[in-house]
Amino acid sequence: MHAENAAQIERGRYLSLAGDCASCHTARGGQAYAGGRVVPTPFGSIPAPNLTPDMATGIGGWSADDFYRALHEGRGKDGQYLYPAFPYTSYTRVTRPDSDAIFAYLRSLPPVHSERRDNDLRFPYSMRRMMAGWRLFYFTQEEYVADSSQSAAWNRGAYLVNGLGHCNDCHSTRNSLGATVDDPSLAGGMIPMQNWYAPDLSTKANGGLEGWTTKDIVDLLKTGRSARGTAFGPMAEVVRESTQHLNDDDLAAMALYLQSLPARPVPKKDDSPLLGASFVVKGQAVYKDRCASCHGDDGKGRGDAYPPLAGNTSVVEPIGANAIRVVLSGGFAPATHGNPRPYSMPPFSQQLSDEDVAAVVSYIRQAWTNTAPAVTPDDVRTYRSTPGT
Repeated sequence: MHAENAAQIERGRYLSLAGDCASCHTARGGQAYAGGRVVPTPFGSIPAPNLTPDMATGIGGWSADDFYRALHEGRGKDGQYLYPAFPYTSYTRVTRPDSDAIFAYLRSLPPVHSERRDNDLRFPYSMRRMMAGWRLFYFTQEEYVADSSQSAAWNRGAYLVNGLGHCNDCHSTRNSLGATVDDPSLAGGMIPMQNWYAPDLSTKANGGLEGWTTKDIVDLLKTGRSARGTAFGPMAEVVRESTQHLNDDDLAAMALYLQSLPARPVPKKDDSPLLGASFVVKGQAVYKDRCASCHGDDGKGRGDAYPPLAGNTSVVEPIGANAIRVVLSGGFAPATHGNPRPYSMPPFSQQLSDEDVAAVVSYIRQAWTNTAPAVTPDDVRTYRSTPGT
């Protein structure tokens, strides 16, 4: 293999990690990039295709032009419209040299014969031609163009966050047709079908990461933990499979870009009834019995093992879904090179009633400096009956 080709393949390997490609295109227990993992959507399920160079079931018959068209235009080899479960609305920004490098890496993988399952989309979403109208309203084809008024590091961060990293595909709300709401960008939202809330990523006033430093962001992306919180749920997988493998310059560039996001409006005042005294007492008692030994009476956590709850983004997100999910199902941080043996939080779904969970989560969301709305036993029942992934 020529040194030039080897360098391009290695660059493509790195870029595929930045794009978190393997997470969707590898079935549990399957071979890397051989497809088969089912991506759930509100409209039905879509199995991810095989990206190995198998001629019959993979991309062995694809050209570099075909691959770039898939990323940039959201069209398959035969020209058919792709469904945006494949995040081409973000990948459209990937440059041609980067696309070619990723394609060279995928072509270097051993071919795996892996028959693809059909999409399981409900009518009328199964009619692929309907994507023409969707694209007209919700897709802008564009390769990333550097902002000359910003630094090279800022532009690199913007490219990774908005392009390869496709952060907006989780960290935004979606409309009834599954399109992301980009104004404001990266403002947070529920991840469809997974029942986790991806927080607002602004570090400015009223942002989901308000007050986070470059070190806080880089630490979380590199190790899965930081002084401000720990990655759980879908973000734990992103850290494990993608961001921990990025170099420090790229992680710092991403942090720089996120720190440039604008401040957010002051949240509307919560008009929900104040917690009754008995509810507060109950929640405080559950916290003292089940939580304080790890997270501290002051909610500041303990060392690197147990994250703080005071000011924690996952605790005070607008809906309360994340805190409920973690109390019910446990919290499992990713094992990373920087944190190979992470501490985990045990599940309490068998020990605590819906009322207990609602009380302790509401207490945590309003204790110390936290001012998030309370949650109800009905909220807990919702997430207990539909746990998501």
